Amino acid sequence: MSLPEILTRITAADKNAGRPEGTTKLIAVSKVQPDERVEAVLKEGHRVFGENRVQEAAQKWPTFRDSYDGVELHLLGPLQTNKARQAMELFDCIHTLDRAKLAKRIATLASELGHCPSLFIQVNTGNEPQKAGVSVEDTDAFVAECRALGLPVIGLMCIPPADEDPTPHFAQLRALAAQNNLAELSMGMSGDFECAIAQGATCVRVGSAIFGERVAPTA
Repeated sequence: MSLPEILTRITAADKNAGRPEGTTKLIAVSKVQPDERVEAVLKEGHRVFGENRVQEAAQKWPTFRDSYDGVELHLLGPLQTNKARQAMELFDCIHTLDRAKLAKRIATLASELGHCPSLFIQVNTGNEPQKAGVSVEDTDAFVAECRALGLPVIGLMCIPPADEDPTPHFAQLRALAAQNNLAELSMGMSGDFECAIAQGATCVRVGSAIFGERVAPTA
């Protein structure tokens, strides 16, 4: 599927949800994609991309940013505290703030660096033990803790269980955001982004539908 087709579907989903065109931001998930595929999307004019690993992004994006103005880079994968400084220097937005230790580290670095990326708190709506994110029950307290640290938390993010209907998870995230006065919702991927938009997503994370299947890294 092409980038224009995805953008057309997002526009239609916004319209169906009674939202103005352009409400939903498309994050093109370029993790583990060959540079030529990423550059092809850049050449089409798209500028908002997502990566899962700090190291991979650090190898890929400085060169692209030298060639293409206006790139906006989002970290979508788990963030280790020892990678926080590099992430904050590289990314415009981090979607995976999920624990107090990381929040405190980002706050310290923000003071040192004089800037901080926009932040989403990741919520584990399915209570999956193998998945990162704060629990639904702890979300309100964690939002308050992050705000007390002065962090620029703009919204919530979730990844619903793969084998469940995502709609209840998206609806729950929307309710949590509303009760915490957070305007942004990062939810929805290649297979369910239209459902996510219907439930209020402001950012959708689409990879394989744009780039094709990921290319596994060689050993």
